[in-house]
Amino acid sequence: MLIAHISDLHVMPKGQLAYGRVDTAAMLRTTVAQLNRIVPRPDLVLVTGDLADHGEIDAYAHLREILAGLEIRYLVIGGNHDRAENLRAAFADHSYLPAHGDFIQYAIDEYPLRIVAADSVVRGRVRGSMCDQRLEWLDRTLGEKPSTPTLLMMHHAPFITGLAHSDDLCMERVEELEQVISRHPQIERILCGHVHRAVQVRFGGTFASSCPSTAHQSSVDLREHGQDMFTLEPPGFQLHRWTNRRLFSYTLNVGTFEGPFPFH
Repeated sequence: MLIAHISDLHVMPKGQLAYGRVDTAAMLRTTVAQLNRIVPRPDLVLVTGDLADHGEIDAYAHLREILAGLEIRYLVIGGNHDRAENLRAAFADHSYLPAHGDFIQYAIDEYPLRIVAADSVVRGRVRGSMCDQRLEWLDRTLGEKPSTPTLLMMHHAPFITGLAHSDDLCMERVEELEQVISRHPQIERILCGHVHRAVQVRFGGTFASSCPSTAHQSSVDLREHGQDMFTLEPPGFQLHRWTNRRLFSYTLNVGTFEGPFPFH
């Protein structure tokens, strides 16, 4: 099974640029076209949050228009930039999304890898967290299929990245989350967004991995008080290849590049 992972789309209403300079919609169109060209084609695309930069209805309509060009099934979860009520309305035809309730989270059991999506968003805040209710849901949901290899997807990365500006806005209650994760060794990978940069860390006996943004990237400033800035280096996404025995992960840049050329 081949799974693509995209994150932090930050789509704006038509005619608007994120931060006054980032054409997130055009970047996403380029990503969609590249995903459609991959051979072999991915079986599924996971989209981990910050779908719309300010969560407006118009932005979600613009997003759906772009994603209509994606020739692969995709699953979404929200991020801190999203508005849950507008996201639910925009994706009302996505039957896996719960239509009601405080949290947007679910499990998909149709593939060789089980997909569990956890809601890490605290409404009105940038920082993420997992409250008692969500931790209990996650523990119970993972416990339903202890022998099925599983991908856990969530927006916030539950680990320190070394990027001070990102770590200031990371998750709370990560120790409790790690305890839940450690009880479920069938988790092959935790796939996250929010960081706008590829980072991999061991967490709870598995690996947690953040995905590059399909738009702007966080600058790599590893100083103790690194600044909160972004760069317009090439956007990116990840591919995860499941062989029924191991999960291989690849990070790719979005764009048109010369090659491939033979080595010999």
